Amino acid sequence: MESGNETTVKDFILLGLSQDKQLKGPLFLVFFVMYLTSLLGNLTIILTIWMDIHLQTPMFFFLSNLSFLDLCYSSVTVPKMLFSLLGLSTSISYAGCITQLYFYVSCCSTECLILSVMGYDRYVAICSPLHYSSIMRRNVCLRMAVLLWITGFLTSVIHTILTARLPFCRSHGINHFFCDIPPLLKLSCSSTFINEVVVLTVGGSLGLSSFLLTLVSYIHIISSILQIRSAAGRRKAFSTCASHLTVVTLFFGSISFMYMRPASSYSLKQDRVVSVFYAVVTPALNPIIYTLRNKEFKRALKKAASRSIASY
Repeated sequence: MESGNETTVKDFILLGLSQDKQLKGPLFLVFFVMYLTSLLGNLTIILTIWMDIHLQTPMFFFLSNLSFLDLCYSSVTVPKMLFSLLGLSTSISYAGCITQLYFYVSCCSTECLILSVMGYDRYVAICSPLHYSSIMRRNVCLRMAVLLWITGFLTSVIHTILTARLPFCRSHGINHFFCDIPPLLKLSCSSTFINEVVVLTVGGSLGLSSFLLTLVSYIHIISSILQIRSAAGRRKAFSTCASHLTVVTLFFGSISFMYMRPASSYSLKQDRVVSVFYAVVTPALNPIIYTLRNKEFKRALKKAASRSIASY
C-alpha cells in the first residue's frame, strides 16, 4: 500500500477514448448519432407497445422493459462522454463518479436478468404453447419484472460500496470515458483483491446464472424447432427468437470479456473499445434488431404512424 501518497479525492478526470484532438470531432458525431438512434429507437418501441393493444403480450412487455433499460444504460455514460469530446468538461466529481458507477452496474446487472427471462418467455411460447397464457400471466410478468429490477440494483450496491471504500492516490485520471470498476481499481493504492473476488463471484454468479438459463432455454427451443416437420413452420418458430438470440450473443459476449477475468489481464485500451460496444453500440442496435425482424411490431408501428399523420 502506498499510504504515504494517499489523498482525499474530490474529482476525477475522464481521459476518454482518445487524446488525439483531430479524432474528437468525428468521434463526437458518430456517438451523437448513435445516442440519438438509441433514444429515438427505444422510445419508439416503448410508446408503440404502450399504445397498441395487440402488443400487450409478455414478449413485448419484457421488450419494453429492455428498451427502457437501454435508455437508462446509454444515458448514464454517453452524455458525459459527448461533453468530454467537445472539450466542455472532462472532470467528474467523486460523488458523480460513484453515482455513475452505481447506475451503470445496476443497468448492466438488470439487463443480464431481463435477457434471460426473455429467453424463458420464448421457451414457454415454443415448447409449451398450450400452457403459455397460464404460465406467463400478466401479474406473474409484473412480479418478475419488479424482482429483476430490484435484484439488479441491489447487486450494484455491493460493487459500489466496495469501490467507494478504496483510497485513490496514484492518479486522478481515469483512463476511460466513464467510471467503471476496472479503471477505478487501477487507481487504488490499496489492495483490490476483495473487489476482484466480489466481481468474479457476485457479478459472475449473476451473469453466469442468467447465461445458463438462456442457454438451457435455447437448447430446448432448438430441439423443439427441429422436431417441426415443415420448413415454413421451422422458419416461423425460429424467427420469433432470432432477434433475442442476436442481442444475447452480443451482450453476454462483450460483458464476459470485460468482467470475467482477473484484473491483472486488463488492457484498458482494449477494454475501452469493448465498453463502447456494449455501452453505446448495443443500446442503439437493439431497437433495429428487434423491429426489423418482427412483423407484428412493424404492423403496429405503421398503424401508429398512420394515426399520427391523420391527426394533423
